Amino acid sequence: MRLRGLLWLNTIFSGLPVALLASTAVEGRVELPKSHSAPVQAKRYEIVTHAGVLSTQPPLAVVYLDGSFPKPTSLPTKEVAQKDLTFIPALLPIQMGTKVEFPNLDDTYHNIFSYSPAKRFDLGRYRPDERPIPTEVFDKAGLVTLRCDIHEHMRGLILVLNTPYFVMTDENGRFRLDGLPAGHYTLKAWIDSRTTREKPVQLKSGQTLHVDFP
Repeated sequence: MRLRGLLWLNTIFSGLPVALLASTAVEGRVELPKSHSAPVQAKRYEIVTHAGVLSTQPPLAVVYLDGSFPKPTSLPTKEVAQKDLTFIPALLPIQMGTKVEFPNLDDTYHNIFSYSPAKRFDLGRYRPDERPIPTEVFDKAGLVTLRCDIHEHMRGLILVLNTPYFVMTDENGRFRLDGLPAGHYTLKAWIDSRTTREKPVQLKSGQTLHVDFP
């Protein structure tokens, strides 16, 4: 019976178009700026400012597909925590319209705010035991810089994107975006607050396109 079932499934799937069996994807590598962090700190990302440019340290990039896509009916809630006087994650890419929670995991007050044009807000002072957890909805595309009114060194970034297709690179700049629609689009790589590279791409159903950002 098991063999008969497997043969039946094989017959069904063998008759389907390749586009339905294989995911349309794009993969490649982004050349990242050199890191000045020690290797033991490679898993701890923070936001640094150099000559007015905000970026992660060690460096990471956000790769996303730019185009015209249907608006989602609902989006999952995301989180940026405050832990050890840092933002975790240091960089959060989200789709426009996403609600973000800001839990305080430190045994001290925080006061998170932003003066960024994409989102201006001030959560006020709150401790970890205070409820409900402060939230904000990010309904405008752009880069939002997070700061703390109490701890001046704290920096965090939220990259608000008008697309559901995005991914962060690994520490070597590698990325892969799966489940993409076929068509002509622009693939972009956000590297820091002043650097976004882009390339036109033509995606074909069921195929994986390789794109590098040197």
